[in-house]
Amino acid sequence: MSEVTTIRSLAPGLLILVAIAALSRLTVGPIPGVSPLIVAIGVGALVANTVGVPAWAAPGLEQHKLLLETGIVLLGARLTLGELLDTGPTVLLLAAAVVTLGVLYVELLAGHVFQLRRRTGSLLAAGVSICGVSAVLAVAGGIDVDEADVTYVVATILLFDAVTLAVFPPLAPVFGLTGKQFGVWAGLSLFSTGPVAAVGFAVSEAAGQWATVTKLVRNAFIGVLAIGYAGHYAASAADSMDARQVWGRFPKFLFGFLSVAVLVNLFGISAGTADLIDTVGDWLFTLAFVGLGFDIDLRSLRATGIKPVALVLVHLVTVSALTLAAVFILL
Repeated sequence: MSEVTTIRSLAPGLLILVAIAALSRLTVGPIPGVSPLIVAIGVGALVANTVGVPAWAAPGLEQHKLLLETGIVLLGARLTLGELLDTGPTVLLLAAAVVTLGVLYVELLAGHVFQLRRRTGSLLAAGVSICGVSAVLAVAGGIDVDEADVTYVVATILLFDAVTLAVFPPLAPVFGLTGKQFGVWAGLSLFSTGPVAAVGFAVSEAAGQWATVTKLVRNAFIGVLAIGYAGHYAASAADSMDARQVWGRFPKFLFGFLSVAVLVNLFGISAGTADLIDTVGDWLFTLAFVGLGFDIDLRSLRATGIKPVALVLVHLVTVSALTLAAVFILL
C-alpha cells in the first residue's frame, strides 16, 4: 500500500478523533471539576453505540492505540530521577505483590468457588493482574485455548474498564487521597493501561502521571507471566510455547518511556521544550481516549456471563481494598 493510499485510509477516522478531542478540550476543559478526557471517552462511546463506526472511518480510529502509546512515551519526560528513586522501589514491590497475589487469588476463585474452566481462569488471572486485554492475548498465544474463551474473558475485562472509568475518579476526595496516592492506587488496582491513565488524569495531572507509571511497572511482568503459563500448561499437555507470540504482545512502548525518562534526566530540557511536550502529550491522550470510547461496545458487554463478572468483581474489590491500605501506609 502506497503512502498516499495509507494516508487516505487513515485520514477520515483521524479527523473524527481530532474533532471530538477538540470539542472535549475547548468546550469542557474550562469547566471546573470536569475532565475533557472522560468527556472524550463518553462522546466516543455515545457515537459508537448510536451512529456506529462506518468502515471508512475504522482504520483511522484504530490508531488511537498508537497515539496512547506515544503519549505514554512522552510522559517519561515528566518523571524526575528524584521521584523515581524516592518511590520507585515501593511501587515495584507493590506491583510485584499485586501480580503474584492476583494471579494466585483468581486461579483459586476460578477453580474452587466459581468452577470456571481451567484455561478461562488463567486468562482472567492474566487480564486482571497485569494489563487487561493485552495480557489475555499474550497468555492465550502460549497455551491451547478456545477462541470463545478469549472473547468471553476480553468482554469481561472491557466491561470493568468501562465501569471503573466512572466509579474510581470520585473516590479520590472521598478517601482524601493526594494525586500521587490516588495514581499509584489506580495503577495497582485497575486493568487496562488506557482506562488507568484516563482515571488518573481525570483527578489531576499528578494522579495521571503516577497512575501511568505504576501501570507500566505492572505491564513489565507480562512476558514473565506469559512464559510461565505456557511452560505450566506445556508440562501437563501438548501445548507449545512460542516466544515470538509473547514478544509480539509485550508492551514495547515501555522501553520508549524509560528511554525518554533517562535522556531527560541525564541531559535536561528547557522549560519551553517541557511545556511543548506537555501540550503534545495532553492532546495525544485526548485523541487516544476518544478512540477508547469507540472501543466500548455495549451490546458485547451485555453478552458477558455472570460467573466471570462476579469473579472479577470480587478480585477488584479485594485488591483495591488491600492496595488502598498499602498506599495509605507507604505513601
